[in-house]
Amino acid sequence: MQEPVAKLNFLHALVAGGVAGVVVDIALFPIDTVKTRLQSELGFWRAGGFRGIYKGLAPAAAGSAPTAALFFCAYECGKQLLSSASNTKDSPYVHMAAASAAEVLACLIRVPVEIAKQRSQTLLGHKQHQTALQILLRAYRTEGLRRGIYRGFGSTIMREIPFSLIQFPLWEYFKRQWTPMTGYESTPLSVALCGAVAGGISAGLTTPLDVVKTRIMLAERDSLTRRRNVPSILHGIYVERGLRGLFAGFVPRVLWITLGGAFFFGFYDLTTRLLGAANADN
Repeated sequence: MQEPVAKLNFLHALVAGGVAGVVVDIALFPIDTVKTRLQSELGFWRAGGFRGIYKGLAPAAAGSAPTAALFFCAYECGKQLLSSASNTKDSPYVHMAAASAAEVLACLIRVPVEIAKQRSQTLLGHKQHQTALQILLRAYRTEGLRRGIYRGFGSTIMREIPFSLIQFPLWEYFKRQWTPMTGYESTPLSVALCGAVAGGISAGLTTPLDVVKTRIMLAERDSLTRRRNVPSILHGIYVERGLRGLFAGFVPRVLWITLGGAFFFGFYDLTTRLLGAANADN
């Protein structure tokens, strides 16, 4: 019975993760655009202000389902494998390791999507009347695969892994403590609330890494930012703008990921339950 159950869990994670990713990215896209423009070297108004707030929605919508599906498949499978190998259950170390490995895999899709999305959001692609595909093709032709399409891969991982090391153990802990603390059974709504709190905390603490990732992805080919490493970019932002610069976009990022965490984990749990119920009926 183990193999069919594992196969069903994999398929449930695939579908549920994809549904959750699309809902979050489309519903909260304007907040993400504001955050990106606040973090841009151009400054908020020069990067577009409140104009074209849905610029970059197409690549975000197209990439959200496969990114989220790949992440949750890797996370759930990693969690099962590591729990079995270590003979432990609900260990925060297992959640940390599984989430970190899943983030690295998800970044294979996320980084090109982020390149196209963020350049559209700051109107860099709009100035040249480029679509998302044209932005990626131009990046590949001028800078190649690693330095063009996957520019910022390292800084994205440096943002995502600390984020996941905080978010997923917190989310799993809050879920476990929900019934003992409240006396109520776990529901998609309670899972959503746990995801919102865990996401908001993680988002706030990792904002400086998100600022660096945005700067690297938006940097012009011959700019100084393009030639610097992450620590020197962080130092440069601090010297130039202080803590306010390091935490640029803090409010929209925390708001976006708090609401996103609620939508994402809530829809993920709801979809998983619906798929489980449908399978039980069959």
